[in-house]
Amino acid sequence: MALAVMASSCATKKEAVPTVTLKTTTTPTGSTSTATVGKGKKDEIKKFGDLIGKTKADKGLFNTYNVDGKYYFEIPDSLYNREMLVVTRFVKTPTGLKSFGQQYGGEEVNDQVWKWERHDKQIFIRVPSYSVRADSTSDMYQSVQNSNLDAVLASFDIKAYNKDTTGVLIDVTDLYNGDVPAIGLPESIKKAYKIMSLDNSRSYIDTIKSFPINIETRTLKTYKAGDSPTDKTNGALTFELNTSMLLLPKTPMEPRLSDDRVGFFGQRQTDYGTDAQKAEVTSYIHRWRLEPKDVAAYERGELVEPKKQIVYYIDPATPKKWVPYLIAGINDWNKAFEAAGFKNAIVGKVAPTPEQDPEFSTEDARYSVLRYFASDVQNAYGPHISDPRSGEILESHVGWYHNVMSLLRNWFFIQTAAVNPSIRMAKFTDEQMGELIRFVSSHEIGHTLGLPHNFGSSYAYPVDSLRSKTFTDKHGTAPSIMDYARFNYIAQPGDGVTHLYPQIGEYDLWAIKWGYTYFPGHKTPKQEKEILDVWTKQKAGNPLYYYGRQGTSIDPRLQNEDLGDNAMKASTYGIANLKRILPNIEKWTYQKGEEYDDVQTLYNEVINQFNRYIGHVTMNIGGMNENFKTYDQKGPVYDFVSKSRQEDAMTFLKQQVFKTPLWLVNHEELGKFDNGVVISRIKAVQVNALNNVLNPSRMARMFDNQAKNGSKAYTVAEMLGDLRNGIFTKGNPDEYQRNLQRGYIESLNGLLNDEPNKSRPGASASQLANYGLTPINIELSDIRPMVRAELSKISATLPRGGDALTAAHYADLRLRIKEALSPTRPVINVDNGGQGRGFTDSATDNNMNW
Repeated sequence: MALAVMASSCATKKEAVPTVTLKTTTTPTGSTSTATVGKGKKDEIKKFGDLIGKTKADKGLFNTYNVDGKYYFEIPDSLYNREMLVVTRFVKTPTGLKSFGQQYGGEEVNDQVWKWERHDKQIFIRVPSYSVRADSTSDMYQSVQNSNLDAVLASFDIKAYNKDTTGVLIDVTDLYNGDVPAIGLPESIKKAYKIMSLDNSRSYIDTIKSFPINIETRTLKTYKAGDSPTDKTNGALTFELNTSMLLLPKTPMEPRLSDDRVGFFGQRQTDYGTDAQKAEVTSYIHRWRLEPKDVAAYERGELVEPKKQIVYYIDPATPKKWVPYLIAGINDWNKAFEAAGFKNAIVGKVAPTPEQDPEFSTEDARYSVLRYFASDVQNAYGPHISDPRSGEILESHVGWYHNVMSLLRNWFFIQTAAVNPSIRMAKFTDEQMGELIRFVSSHEIGHTLGLPHNFGSSYAYPVDSLRSKTFTDKHGTAPSIMDYARFNYIAQPGDGVTHLYPQIGEYDLWAIKWGYTYFPGHKTPKQEKEILDVWTKQKAGNPLYYYGRQGTSIDPRLQNEDLGDNAMKASTYGIANLKRILPNIEKWTYQKGEEYDDVQTLYNEVINQFNRYIGHVTMNIGGMNENFKTYDQKGPVYDFVSKSRQEDAMTFLKQQVFKTPLWLVNHEELGKFDNGVVISRIKAVQVNALNNVLNPSRMARMFDNQAKNGSKAYTVAEMLGDLRNGIFTKGNPDEYQRNLQRGYIESLNGLLNDEPNKSRPGASASQLANYGLTPINIELSDIRPMVRAELSKISATLPRGGDALTAAHYADLRLRIKEALSPTRPVINVDNGGQGRGFTDSATDNNMNW
């Protein structure tokens, strides 16, 4: 009897059902799987020996057998209803899939929890859900069970009983050789390449290997496809996949409740078993299970080794010269674990060779691996897989793309070359690049330990402290390596600063202590929470231990790629350094016999860095500070950025952006690659900054601030007046100023006449505001009256006369304003970076690497 894939509970079956292969069905995730239905017949249960013969068992979690190309699992009674984590990864992939996500060998396809269940003469795979729960001792337990039935993924007929009848034999060939979404190709690739079906004639199971707590299955799958990233004549795509089935601990690790004031990845569920008079949402952090070998010594305050060390293996495909730096980045976290009472808690190792360990595989779910990809992607990432019952991290496969070195080189050069003569070259030394690799390795390992980005960390250090050699030698650039606080662009020539990048800092030690400290005595999560809450309140108000979440544009402290506690001051220093670097790019990166591609790349990086500084400053306008608190902590969770700081931000924009940044027009450098587009480059910088300032969500918060705080608020009227004064200056405007003035009129025209985005399906106003997407009904708000008034003021103050080009420009502006106030033609938005007039602020930087 072959496999049948199902999506719901099964009916009781007294006899064998018709033989089928995989058939079209809907899985719990909504995916479909198509195959054929065979002829019906009745299958008798055979004797074990008759079916298996002299085939030797591969002993392990389940004994497995390969009999003439058919694969069997021998499932012991003791493992029924035990939860098993199933992780499928790519082993090898076709070229050209980069634009569709993480699809290199070693990257994850899917993970799911399975439970093997016996019913009469059949075995089922059930997929449990952990979204709702109630303790087994709770009155709500049975009710939750009744409304949380585990889906049935697949069914199998029992083929034979083992000799002592403590286990059954099933045929899993069709499961692993078929097109089952849970362990096969993701829907994103299927849709992208018009995949129609699995071609069984070009697919096979390569190996199934059993180990004490896991089974590893490697398959090759070929899909019929209407499109292909490479050779379309094949009409197919072939992938090699590995599926790990790992037995989860019988007793889950005691979970630790999360806290918004301390950053950890986690999982949420609705708990009906609490004393709360509602369905309570609980959240557990993700962390490794660390328990001291010697509890008594741990309680005495001694550093103690854990029972099980966290081990990361370096992919054998990694260039050997980078291996020591990658391992050093892993081992750097030991000082953080010492804050939690553990020594030698984590270690990086070279993966064993086939001669040293023939059974070792980088796809094996028992091992955590840093995988190295031959890819031009400029990134690295640190995922982890956790037990959905408790949040226990079970394994991680860090993804390391070879071309992350290009990003490191460009950013380190653009941000520090002004004060770092040793990198003024086309190619860094191996030692220089190695130290940068070590930094990224530490950052990614931090993610695999459960730590998300802490975008608020870099705000803890005063700007001028980052110009101090003594301070930076000790502290680096931020209290957390998990911030996107890259390299020290603030330090100026003559400061003597040489430590220019982040390191594991004060916040990281605190977060690991909070998440990994072991509490003896089998305390409950609530009892632990009471202790941890005391710790957290003791750190409250100290910026060194502040956690600022990623993903919101409401708080100007929570930005990527920024440094210091004052964006205006920090960006001014940064621009001063860009002005030093730009004229010297060709000189500092000279390459005999090479074309000027590198000069162009680095010039573009200068513009990108300048745009980052503009974004850092702009977020102060209409910004709010976010400080999560509990009832017993004083002060607001949200308060507005001070009026003076918002005014400082506008002054910066007027001086550095709306006053043409002519320093970007370096004729010596531009002459090597620019073919007549420099005016467009400058216009894009200025108009994109302008549109960011005029974002409706920002203006919504400014109106709210004015309503709450009156004259203490920086108002929309004041902002528009400041923009007008900064954009329409005295004298004949040059080509850059004319572009900016037209851009301003068109931006106001868009606010006045564009059809606004009135809603975002599935999200409430408070949810949108939580991420800085503050909703506002432009048609009914004060935005349009203010814009009409602003356009009228501009029209009334526009000068007349001047040379022919100036006169034509002002005449055109008057016509544009007239059209905006009384539109007779479709509104055309000019140079708004492709951004509509919706709810969202412009991102500071879309290159969200690491």
